[in-house]
Amino acid sequence: MANLRTLDQAPASLSDERPQGMEVAPSKWKDFLALIKIGIVNSNFITTFTGLWLAIYFTQTDGFIANLDIVLLTMIGSSLVVAGSCSLNNYIDRDIDHLMSRTKNRPTVTGRMNPKGALYLGLFLTAVGTIILAFTTITAAVIGLIGAFTYVVLYTMWSKRRNTLNTVIGSVSGAVPPLIGWAAVDPGLSLIAWILFFIMFVWQIPHFLAIAIRRCEEYRNAGIPMLPVVHGFDITRRQMLVWVACLLPLPFWLFDLGAGLIVLATLLNLGWLALSIAGFRMKDGMKWATLMFVYSLNYLTILFVSMIIVTIF
Repeated sequence: MANLRTLDQAPASLSDERPQGMEVAPSKWKDFLALIKIGIVNSNFITTFTGLWLAIYFTQTDGFIANLDIVLLTMIGSSLVVAGSCSLNNYIDRDIDHLMSRTKNRPTVTGRMNPKGALYLGLFLTAVGTIILAFTTITAAVIGLIGAFTYVVLYTMWSKRRNTLNTVIGSVSGAVPPLIGWAAVDPGLSLIAWILFFIMFVWQIPHFLAIAIRRCEEYRNAGIPMLPVVHGFDITRRQMLVWVACLLPLPFWLFDLGAGLIVLATLLNLGWLALSIAGFRMKDGMKWATLMFVYSLNYLTILFVSMIIVTIF
């Protein structure tokens, strides 16, 4: 998730000394990128492309270049659906975002963007993205809509403010991009496509629980029942350990990608498991949560990029 901060705490007297015409407020383009949560769009771009690439590889269609039209439609369509969903999330959460330091400068909170504009933009981007995906396969479009519905309705509007299962429910939407990419080429969705989905689903839970520990007091102030807020850090550590352990068997279902990929994924999983266990001994819980967060980002990038590399060489 993108941590968006702006330096708008400068003394008022300094504003009078700025040369005339100097831009003070963030640009409209930066506000737009903040509204659609460009960090989330970019991360989903990687996982969608991996699903698409592997589908082309395993179905032995006509190669990447021959399917360039499908590639472009899929990547543009999926990115628009994600961007639209994030815009709708910002519209819905504008009443609590001001209570958290990492979200208080979003344009829907500061007033730099009209809330109705965020709503209409979100609906427009989601609709256009879904239509574009439909030009690949209907299955890809339906999966995109399921992801958007899960994120906007089941997560943002329903579970986020009601129970600790919000992290699990939200992880469903974050796990569908590889399915979208695969379905754009092969609507049949092979076992490998579903393994990619489950890897993404399981990965997100310890990733976001690490964020929840780091931002525990902010979530508490906003009234969001994240697991560490409701049940404390010890239970959160145990659940993170369990979810990381659930990743251990998944790479073995990717045997068609070769032993090298399985070994790499297993080493990544064991490293994350060791770090999870270390959390019970570390006195500085915030430092440990930060390490878990950073490891999770590197884990995802290395694993999904490696899946592409092993099919090339």
